[in-house]
Amino acid sequence: MGSTPTPLRLAILEADTPLPGINARYKGYHGVFTHLFSRAAAPAPLSSLLSLSGHDVVNDLTSYPSLDAIDAVLITGSKHSAFEDDEWITTLVEFARKALIDPRIRVVGVCFGHQIVARAMGVPVRRSDAGWEVSVTETRLSKKGREVFGKETLKIQQMHRDQALGVPAGAELLASTDRCPNHGFIVPGRVITVQGHPEFTDDIMQEILETRHTTGLFSDDVFQSGMDRRADEQDGVLMARVFLRFLQEPRVPPPELQKY
Repeated sequence: MGSTPTPLRLAILEADTPLPGINARYKGYHGVFTHLFSRAAAPAPLSSLLSLSGHDVVNDLTSYPSLDAIDAVLITGSKHSAFEDDEWITTLVEFARKALIDPRIRVVGVCFGHQIVARAMGVPVRRSDAGWEVSVTETRLSKKGREVFGKETLKIQQMHRDQALGVPAGAELLASTDRCPNHGFIVPGRVITVQGHPEFTDDIMQEILETRHTTGLFSDDVFQSGMDRRADEQDGVLMARVFLRFLQEPRVPPPELQKY
């Protein structure tokens, strides 16, 4: 009989605290991603594939895991901007850079995390003049994206107005929209990022939309458009299955990443 594979150790670097209702249901973004990956792993128990740990990198700069103690990192979304130079953000960029040049570590970036990884790989991040992308939005997949996801387009929850202004050297573009040319990239065996939010459900999206509308951040038009699309069919679980497959692929340490 063969031995049982050891679950991969995935560190969730929590770059924000969810809004109160979301936080009460899921207990942080560690819980939000546990919910996502549990659905993606089904019918197998998630514990047979991944061992997840959560790390509050905003409020505790000592919370980072040792790279020797993990196999992969996932950097979450955030209300903050990845181009800012707050100490916790620059510390996160530097940790991402160290993870990227470690030939044993896989890196996953989601929304803000996608932008942090891009910044760590030398790509500038800026606020876009095109404005917000919110709620379920269709993205066009590149040739590489169609190969990775097995579809022509992806529908995914969005919540951003910042963008990574290009694809890092050595990486391949995965998807784009008219408002955001870089919706994710991949270096096979090393790093995968997405601008959207596969972890967001319609209830998560609704609370964010309502909160940002109430505070005046979202206009009536942006709010209503997002509410109208928040429960549309979307591909978050498919994207998580792709993440799981990516995490299980053989290690490929390309020398191009060593310069970042």
